[in-house]
Amino acid sequence: MNGVITPGFGLAAVCTVMIAGATVVYLAAGLGGALVVPRAALRGAAQLAVVALVLAAALAQLWSSIAVLVVMFGAAVVTSARRANAGRSAAWVALAIGCGLGSVLPLLLVTGVVPLEGVALVPIGGIVLGGTMTATSLAARRALDAIEQRWGEVEAALSLGLSERDARLEVVRPTAADALLPGIDQTRTVGLVTLPGAFVGVLIASGSAIQAGAVQILVLIALLMAQSAAVAITIELVSRTKIRRSTGTPGPLPSAGKSTLRLSFPSGS
Repeated sequence: MNGVITPGFGLAAVCTVMIAGATVVYLAAGLGGALVVPRAALRGAAQLAVVALVLAAALAQLWSSIAVLVVMFGAAVVTSARRANAGRSAAWVALAIGCGLGSVLPLLLVTGVVPLEGVALVPIGGIVLGGTMTATSLAARRALDAIEQRWGEVEAALSLGLSERDARLEVVRPTAADALLPGIDQTRTVGLVTLPGAFVGVLIASGSAIQAGAVQILVLIALLMAQSAAVAITIELVSRTKIRRSTGTPGPLPSAGKSTLRLSFPSGS
């Protein structure tokens, strides 16, 4: 029996009840206005309806499926740069995300593990892209925050003779692990704490738990590889001042690797 949820009166009624319930909670707890939940629900439904129509047409052809992935990649780059407040460095953010995606997607396609068909390429590519975007955003944001907050340590390292890249890297490198933590935890707890979307989707569609498990472990390991590559590139680019805050983050020093201590004395002393 196919367990796929289908649109209909029952689904609409259940969603309406849940929207009403969430609205009551919002009002009772003072979390927001009465229209917050209904607006979000209607917007989400409208967006999904449009995406469903676009994908139904796009997945029929390989070229249109690739075009969808390109659009998704562009949106991921813009989103990641915005979250890190590094809009002027969007091209370098694209490089980091592209390296992450490029480290796994060609391998999956060349080996035939993922067939070169839109119906497989877009979902798998989209999941890996989304996870890579999140890891890149976290890595860039935490690294840039660390440089701003610990700039004195960077200057101290420069005064000891380290290059500007190495001085920044000493501060930036410890933040990389935080960006990879969500992916590591998801892989460690899969099946025990959570049932990720790929597993649930395949399970509902095919009913085969074995196939669902195979797809999910493939996705999780691909995510680990893509996120690791993207984060490694991100911290390197931050250390080389390629990825920078639009405002606020110290940029390249006039003379990398050197620090000058200036003392000023009151006049007449």
